[in-house]
Amino acid sequence: MRNALGSVDTVLLLGGRSEIGLAIVERLVRRGARRVVLAARGAVVPVEDVERLGAEVHVLDFDAARPETHTALIEEAVARVGDLDVVIPAFGVLGSQAVYDADPVAAARDVAVNFGGHVSVGLAAARRLREQGHGTLVVLSSVAGVRVRKANFVYGSAKAGLDGFAQGLGDALHGSGARVVVVRPGFVIGRMTRGMTPAPMSVTAAEVADAVVAALDTRKGTVWVPARLRPAFAVMRLLPRPLWRRLPR
Repeated sequence: MRNALGSVDTVLLLGGRSEIGLAIVERLVRRGARRVVLAARGAVVPVEDVERLGAEVHVLDFDAARPETHTALIEEAVARVGDLDVVIPAFGVLGSQAVYDADPVAAARDVAVNFGGHVSVGLAAARRLREQGHGTLVVLSSVAGVRVRKANFVYGSAKAGLDGFAQGLGDALHGSGARVVVVRPGFVIGRMTRGMTPAPMSVTAAEVADAVVAALDTRKGTVWVPARLRPAFAVMRLLPRPLWRRLPR
């Protein structure tokens, strides 16, 4: 439950080593969050970094590829810290289209994480938020899913599915007191994209985190990072397919 000052008090980060996820947690703790659950595979997370900010930190083992464990994980997080104010699924695999072309099994496995894992966690978290009557699920989508490019169409298609799922889930939660924030960043410069050439209008994890925290304050439902990507993609959606195919990879 938000504290007496209206600040977020409890946060669950699924993907507890995510640069974006940890940047969001850091900002929320600095603004008053006092109980944080970091969940990651093998329970290997930077506990000390968050504790140093003054939060009580709980650690859980989380595997995005095992949806049968996700409901129990949400329940365990609640048992540790009580009602969940903010839930942030921040896990995923960027992958390589060339690898996927050569190995369809690898493509299916990564899509199961990038889409299926989020569906499982999202539904489990939404059920808890609905029962509470409050709380926000932050879904990290991507402009890669707004219109899928040939350069990364497996990854982009999973993000497109996730974006649609998040919008539908937000509609389903309307009126319950709980809500979904859909975040659509452009190319994020960081560990996941190291060695890649940044795309135009690239952002950092810190910039994404700032936008998410602002959305929590203003109750926006959809956030583009940076904001100027929204009009840019309004145009890109209208490009004829032959022209879209010719865009640089």
